[in-house]
Amino acid sequence: MTKTTLLAALLATALATPAFGQGRPVPPGQPAVAADVARLRDSALKDDVAYDIIEGLTTEVGPRPGGSPAEARARAWAVAKLTALGFKNVHIETTQMDTWQRGKETGEVISPFPQPLRLTALGGSGATPPDGLTAEIVYFANFNALLAAPVGSLTGKIAFVTNAMVATQDGSSYGAFGSARFVGPNIAAMKGAAAIIIRSIGSDHGRGPHAGQTNFAKGVTPIPAAALSVSDADNLERMVRRGKPIMIKLVLTPKRIGMQETGNVIAEVPGSDPSAGIILVGGHLDSWDLGTGALDDGAGIAITAAAAKRLLDGPAPRRTIRVVWFGDEETGGSGAAAYFSAHKNDHHVLVAESDFGADRVWRVEFRLPDAAKPVGDRVAAALAPLGIVRGTATGGDGADIALLVKDGVAAINLNQSGTRYFDYHHTPEDTLERVDPEQLRQNVAAWTAMLAVVANAPEEIAKIPPTTGK
Repeated sequence: MTKTTLLAALLATALATPAFGQGRPVPPGQPAVAADVARLRDSALKDDVAYDIIEGLTTEVGPRPGGSPAEARARAWAVAKLTALGFKNVHIETTQMDTWQRGKETGEVISPFPQPLRLTALGGSGATPPDGLTAEIVYFANFNALLAAPVGSLTGKIAFVTNAMVATQDGSSYGAFGSARFVGPNIAAMKGAAAIIIRSIGSDHGRGPHAGQTNFAKGVTPIPAAALSVSDADNLERMVRRGKPIMIKLVLTPKRIGMQETGNVIAEVPGSDPSAGIILVGGHLDSWDLGTGALDDGAGIAITAAAAKRLLDGPAPRRTIRVVWFGDEETGGSGAAAYFSAHKNDHHVLVAESDFGADRVWRVEFRLPDAAKPVGDRVAAALAPLGIVRGTATGGDGADIALLVKDGVAAINLNQSGTRYFDYHHTPEDTLERVDPEQLRQNVAAWTAMLAVVANAPEEIAKIPPTTGK
């Protein structure tokens, strides 16, 4: 072969290989991908609907804390958007939530090295006196060290808990390090602490603190609880190593404002066979208030709606696809609970949730009854050209679908890469600029392929008894 012929062949090969690994051969032993599924998947790699949803939501509404007027505006925005996209049966189902509201929040080292601290109150935090609380800190190198502290040993002190979360592709480090936020304040309160500050649960090294919910057990009075930016926590650790008592002043004035309205926005792609059941997909509409909720979870609701629209614009699928944008995921899950209460007897056959940003899907996992295992095989084959591998764990992750999964509904996980997600999670940096349009399109293609297979599968997808679920 001459150099000219070789160059031409290489160029032809390059031009014939679409982006994101599409065009990779299906692994041996997997079924062939139906032409209509492949066509839908491949066309979704040019999708612009998902980005348009995120751009519109973050620009026209912005941050959307559960129970707030902004969350109500987001529901109205969502109805208008989903209706304009052509979805059917678009409506809002409201419920009530016990609402926590952020107040003033400042922190500073008083001595021996006076300087301000960047922090934010954790959701559910108690309040300091209006003019603040000044006390000495007690340092804990990790959550387990706080657990080991004797009861009463923190009386009148501010606990400072640090732990250096690292990024992982599957996001498992969030669970491993998150206890300091999830239950650390409750533990500190039980041991007598006047307040607690934690190193933000994040993998960045900046000065933007990470918000997030904490929970106090019944009978435990909430204490002031705040997350320091990772950079400020590092700096405070360096002060601790100098061996001098450290005095900190906190001013945190959040409050509970009682029961407020939250709710779910629901839309559908009607199926041709009502007896075949409903596939529920979606994410949550609410967000924390520091950023604009682009990744958490504007991306998730956008990805799933854009994929559903791909089927909406074609022949009616066999199964109805129900898109749900849940309210109040971040602070208690009132939206998910209300949906389950109202719809637990609907004929759901499969649920799937997107709530991990907008970076590429790299793995798929299943929770299917034995009779529907071929459906999973076909989904895996359809996703393989996008560079998505089949995992060995059981699917069904997601706070908003958890009650349905527990009730026996089949589920699929489309796992996104988490290597940079916790740099921005619950921070002021969760904005549109963090969304990579090409990786977002790969997500839409993956969800489109999954829905195209499952929505038209001839197999029955029955509920899974509690003792199974593989």
